[in-house]
Amino acid sequence: MRVFKLSFVDTLIDSSNLTGFIFFLITANCAVIQISYFLIAFTGPAFYKSKKNKNIMHPVSVIISARNEIENLKKNLLLFLEQDYPDYQVVVVNDCSWDDSELFLNEMSQKYPHLKVVTLLEQERYLHGKKFALTMGIKASKYDCLLFSDADCRPAGKDWIRLMQSHFSQKTNIVLGYGAYEKRQGLLNKLIRFDTFFNAMQFLSYSLAGLPYMGVGRNLAYSKSMFFKNKGFARHQHVISGDDDLFVNETANASNTIIEIEPGAFTISDPEKTMPAWFRQKRRHLTTASHYRAKHKFFLGLFSLTQFCFYAGIVFLLIYRFDYRIVVIMYASRLSVQTIIYGKNMSKLKEFDLLWLLPVYDFFIILFYVTLAISNLVSKPSKWK
Repeated sequence: MRVFKLSFVDTLIDSSNLTGFIFFLITANCAVIQISYFLIAFTGPAFYKSKKNKNIMHPVSVIISARNEIENLKKNLLLFLEQDYPDYQVVVVNDCSWDDSELFLNEMSQKYPHLKVVTLLEQERYLHGKKFALTMGIKASKYDCLLFSDADCRPAGKDWIRLMQSHFSQKTNIVLGYGAYEKRQGLLNKLIRFDTFFNAMQFLSYSLAGLPYMGVGRNLAYSKSMFFKNKGFARHQHVISGDDDLFVNETANASNTIIEIEPGAFTISDPEKTMPAWFRQKRRHLTTASHYRAKHKFFLGLFSLTQFCFYAGIVFLLIYRFDYRIVVIMYASRLSVQTIIYGKNMSKLKEFDLLWLLPVYDFFIILFYVTLAISNLVSKPSKWK
C-alpha cells in the first residue's frame, strides 16, 4: 500500500510535466461536477412519489394536431377516444392534410360524439406551422384542462387522462408527463430511447428541484386560461419548434408545475426508423435550446461542457501515457455513481433494459450533439412536416 501511495504522488509530481498535471486537474474537477449532478440534480424522479388527488375529476380536452397522419390516426385515435374517464373530449386538428385523414376523422366523429375535428386549409400566402394548428385546437376546445399528445402516440393505458388531470388545482396548472418510445430491435431504437430517457430524467429532475424548463408535446397538460393569459405562442412564434418546451420554459415555475410518472400516465410513440430521420428530428428540437432562460442554459450547459471535457481529458491522459491507474479510478468512479442513479431512474420510467448501453451512449451522445450543433449552424432545419 505504501509503495502505491508513493508511485501515485510520483505520477502527479514527477512523471507528468505541467501540461499533463493541468489536464489531470481539469479532468478530475469535471468528474467531481458530473458526480455532483448525478447525486444532487438527477435523483428526483428515482424517489418521487405522486401526490395526486384521486377524488377530483376535471373535464378535459385532449388536443392532437395531425398532418397527413392517416395511418397513425387509424392505429392510435381509438385509444384516446376510449379512455376510462367520464367527461372529456378529443380535439383533432386536421392540419392541411392531403391524404384521407379528413374522411376518416369525419367517420370517427359520427361514431364518437366526444370527438371534435378542426380542419385547416393550406393558404399559398401563409404557410403556418404546428403552433398555429395547436392554437386553433385550443380555441376550439371547450374545457380549461388541456392534455396534449401527437397522432403517432398512444396512451399507455385507459387511465392516462385520469392520472394526468389529477394534479390540476388552483395552484397547479402545468403537468409534465413522460413520452416514451416503442421498444424495438436494433441499436438505433435503443439510442433513441436512451436519449429520450436522459432528456426526461433531466427535465423531470429540474422540475422537482423547482427549476422546470421544458416538457414534451407527446405528453403534456396545462390550462387553457394560462395559455391565453400568456398570449399563446406569440413570444416564440418565429421559432420552428418549441410548442411544448418553449411554452413551458416561459410559463412554468416551482409552484405551478408538477410531474406525473406512473406507468399508466406514459404515452408511447413510434420512433424514427433511420438515423437520418432521427438526425433531422433532433435538429429541429435543438433549435429551441438557445431560447431557454439564462439560468436553465447555464445548468444544462455546465453538465454538457463538463461531460465533454471529462471524456476529452480521459482520452488525452491515455494518449499522454499518464498513469493508467489514476485514469481508470476517475472513469470507474464516475461510471459507478452514474450507473446507480441512472439505473434507479430507468426502473422508475420502465427503461431498465437500456442500462447496459450507458458507456456507449454517454460517449456517443457527445459526438452526436456536437454534429447536430454544427449542422444547425450550417443550415436551418426544415419546417414541421
